[in-house]
Amino acid sequence: MKQRLRLVMAFAVLLQFTASAQNNNAKDWKPLFNGKDLSGWKQLNGKAKYTVSNQEIVGTTVPNEPNSFLVTDQDYGDFILELELMVDTSMNSGIQIRSLSKSDYKNGRVHGYQVEVDPSARQWSGGIYDEARRGWLYPLELNQAAKPAFKNGQWNKYRIECIGNNIRTWVNGIPAAHVVDAETAKGFIALQVHEIYKPEHTGKQIRWRNIRIQTSNLKPSPADEVFVVNTIPNHVSPQEKHQGFSLLWDGKTTKGWRGAYKTSFPTKGWVVDNGEFTIKASDGSEGGVGGDIVTEKEYGAFVLKFDFKLTEGANSGVKYFVTEKEKGASAIGLEYQLLDDERHPDAKLGRNNNRTLASLYDLIPSARTPAARKPIGEWNQGVIKVFPDNKVEYYLNGYKVIEFERGSPEYLDLVASSKYKDWENFGMAKTGHILLQDHGNTVSFRSIKIQELK
Repeated sequence: MKQRLRLVMAFAVLLQFTASAQNNNAKDWKPLFNGKDLSGWKQLNGKAKYTVSNQEIVGTTVPNEPNSFLVTDQDYGDFILELELMVDTSMNSGIQIRSLSKSDYKNGRVHGYQVEVDPSARQWSGGIYDEARRGWLYPLELNQAAKPAFKNGQWNKYRIECIGNNIRTWVNGIPAAHVVDAETAKGFIALQVHEIYKPEHTGKQIRWRNIRIQTSNLKPSPADEVFVVNTIPNHVSPQEKHQGFSLLWDGKTTKGWRGAYKTSFPTKGWVVDNGEFTIKASDGSEGGVGGDIVTEKEYGAFVLKFDFKLTEGANSGVKYFVTEKEKGASAIGLEYQLLDDERHPDAKLGRNNNRTLASLYDLIPSARTPAARKPIGEWNQGVIKVFPDNKVEYYLNGYKVIEFERGSPEYLDLVASSKYKDWENFGMAKTGHILLQDHGNTVSFRSIKIQELK
């Protein structure tokens, strides 16, 4: 009985702490909507209908119009925003934050960070999209636990914290997304009515109420375990540090790395410049001129984040569980394939596209998600998650593209019919080095971070 009482009391303290963190000081809140009219707001881009009814802002779809935005007259930099919304399940919508409309950018097109409102089966509500600019920054594939937070047919409460470079979201009290980004520091807030594509979706509504903002005495919510997308090069955010992430490459030197099968770092081929780790082109052959490089330390279960940039026709890879027991032009290990699929012939080799970008090289093809693939020459974010139970996940720019289990019957069957069939216990080492491949093409890396799992 005493133990149960202690648990109840501990839970009450937790609730009180959470409420305190979420509500801050009531006197610091200011309404963004007066409940009577649209004073302090203006409409941009499309001509969806915005009205006020029952102390709610009501957005109604109209045909043949682009996305419409009800925009605050005032711009905001650092703030905490809370509001409630209810949306027809046939609609898509969003809340613009730190957003802009400039005559010299797409004729005034509203662009900037958008917190997603998604009643569809995809369940990405609370994710972060960069409207009319970079696309998805935080698809909710990165936080599966937040997907059920949004409730269709009900009022949903959103909380958005923009403090410094940190943008964090909650839906009905559940942490959803966390982005660290320095693209835009200040801009307006806007309520979106998305364009419609079917005549029968005319007249559908989304409603907003209890819209309030805090711009002073800001106290960020405590750090949590939500995955962080950090676009600032070679930077580890406070929440990433809280989660145990550290830089695997310091962005300045070759410390912690050496040549594969060697005791020192290669004297040619690899270049450290402007916060980028780059292998320079040679003749395009495996092994290149500098050779592969590996971490001095070995790793077992981990989450590895890395940014990469390909040049036209480039081929490379990030390997893990590299033991250096086998000799060859390139050290052996499980591989996250890096490739220009359109221009490199390797994309057409192997089986069923299993040598294309973000594939488990020669074993499992990555999901063909067009939105996950950026043009050659742009930076991409890759993630490899290796769990203690041998399950592995690959992500490309926030999209999950592969999952498998080391040692499972399916995995062993794939190895048996691959180029690795003659390697004993391929990919099954308990620990191994992490490797960046020199395949004779120019490829750059940065923001290489690791979190070791137990």
